[in-house]
Amino acid sequence: MSKIRFVCITTAFLLLGAVAQAAAAGVAPPKIPEVSREKVICFALYTVNDNILKLTAQLYPLEAGEDRTVRLEIKKNGRWEEIARADVIERGWTAPFRIENWDSKRDCEYRLAHGASAYYTGLIRKDPVDKETIVVAAFTGNSNKNRGPRPDIVKNIKAQDPDLLFFSGDQVYDHRHHYAAWLLFGRQFGEIIRDRPTICIPDDHDVGQGNLWGAGGKKSVSAAGSDGGYFMPVEYVNEVERAQTSHLPDPYDPTPIERGIGVYYTSLTLGGISLAVIEDRKFKSGPEQVLHPKEGRPDHITDPDYDPKSVDVPGATLLGERQLSFLKDWAADWRGADMKVVLSQTLFAGAAHLHGGATGNQRLVADLDCNGWPQTGRNKALKEIRKAFALMIGGDQHLGTVIHHGVDDWNDSGFSLCVPSIDNFYGRSWAPLVPGRNRREGPLEHTGEYKDGLGNKITMYAYANPTRENYNGAGYGLVKLNRRTRKITIECWPRFVDVTSPDAEQFAGWPITIDQVDNYGRKAVAYLPTIEVSGMNDPVVQVIDKSNGEIIYTLRIKGNSHRPKVFKQGTYTLKIGEQDGRMKTFEGIESMAPLKHERMHVEF
Repeated sequence: MSKIRFVCITTAFLLLGAVAQAAAAGVAPPKIPEVSREKVICFALYTVNDNILKLTAQLYPLEAGEDRTVRLEIKKNGRWEEIARADVIERGWTAPFRIENWDSKRDCEYRLAHGASAYYTGLIRKDPVDKETIVVAAFTGNSNKNRGPRPDIVKNIKAQDPDLLFFSGDQVYDHRHHYAAWLLFGRQFGEIIRDRPTICIPDDHDVGQGNLWGAGGKKSVSAAGSDGGYFMPVEYVNEVERAQTSHLPDPYDPTPIERGIGVYYTSLTLGGISLAVIEDRKFKSGPEQVLHPKEGRPDHITDPDYDPKSVDVPGATLLGERQLSFLKDWAADWRGADMKVVLSQTLFAGAAHLHGGATGNQRLVADLDCNGWPQTGRNKALKEIRKAFALMIGGDQHLGTVIHHGVDDWNDSGFSLCVPSIDNFYGRSWAPLVPGRNRREGPLEHTGEYKDGLGNKITMYAYANPTRENYNGAGYGLVKLNRRTRKITIECWPRFVDVTSPDAEQFAGWPITIDQVDNYGRKAVAYLPTIEVSGMNDPVVQVIDKSNGEIIYTLRIKGNSHRPKVFKQGTYTLKIGEQDGRMKTFEGIESMAPLKHERMHVEF
């Protein structure tokens, strides 16, 4: 077994992490502008789930003696009517609302009010259950090296009119000044956030670290974060998460982690699309914590002869048991859902070989900051996610990619979109030294089946390597989920392309269209009888292994006929129908060889 070699880093980086980098780059913290009292409400974020409205008002600093409440008003019959008040939390100047029994069947104009003259207006959209295609716009990496407005993105998003915005992390790059930079984020994107639901997941730079391996909330000794845990005070971390996530649906399990740091992992159903929001950094082990390197940077491996199994050590955690239990329950629950998506901070693979500089120039074998490590934790996560036939969307890597993931074999799990950075001043590139198997036809050379630097099986479908011509690969992603056809179209748009122009082009290799069932690409060993349902359209089908009670997968089928695949010969239980109480259970169903066919009629 070859000894691991790590990239050397200076003591200063270990002590100061990204703060030192920012200072060396001459990046000054943003200023909090002085605003008139009628503009003291900067912006607001909201979601609606299960007829519960969650909304967070973000304020500029209030002055001594000013009212510490914000009023929420809605327009009825042409007049504003107050429906709730929320206290302002002075640390971070937020005012979170939670309104039950919300009417999600209609658009609703809202207005936030403070004092006698401050107002902020927007639109809470109805649940788009009548739309055939639900559109999600996804972003990452809002660099502090460009503090200007984002008019190109705002214009494009208004034209593309997505149903949901997803900011996967690094909305803020100012490691000691989240509040000021968060206000800047609101000024940059508030025009599109004010009138559509938005999901934010804070990542490492948001909470004041160069990288984040949360390790269940322990105290980190360094802003580099490689020992695991959080470097900034608990109050700071909770302030960040309150600002960015208090408008999300209630957490699946709100129990705080170590030292009282909160959690927000949850799910949201919008327009028939069920989205799981996970915290893939919060419980993850730090590489220094479990690998104990004697020297060098513990998250970057450069020795091409190292053994990937040597870093997949016992006790290394990725999502943690709490989130795995959440994903298991979420994957099996299809009430109100036609399709499923997992939203995470980053992707479950190492898909960048070159790091650093404008276009990336330092070759790494493996980066332990990605969700490809630890490999055992990565595989546990993918095995739960694929049971929901879910697409995965994440960011953080600076590099736009579409990957089909594999656990035991190539392509036996789901697809992922990793979106490129909004501003990409730290380039990363997909640049394998050997060609992939089964290369895809198209303009991109390095597609096909590979093992990443951690030994994970991945199939590269598309990548947006940075060039000076494509603004260093900066941009954003757009995912279109067609509920009728169950097709998923994945788009990736470069910065400063006008999407309304007839000659507007995406990054080379995009768009990519897949089928919902491609997200559990595992090959069938056997099949159950073909189900033919009458009296119900598009029922939910759940397949359970009779020998151990394990749910193999759950899927809302398209139409009235479906032949369930299974992955070993045996006896199974089938549950068919709607999970509102109209499910029928059939036990003792024997699997059969692929060439054998039987039919099973189910009436409702």
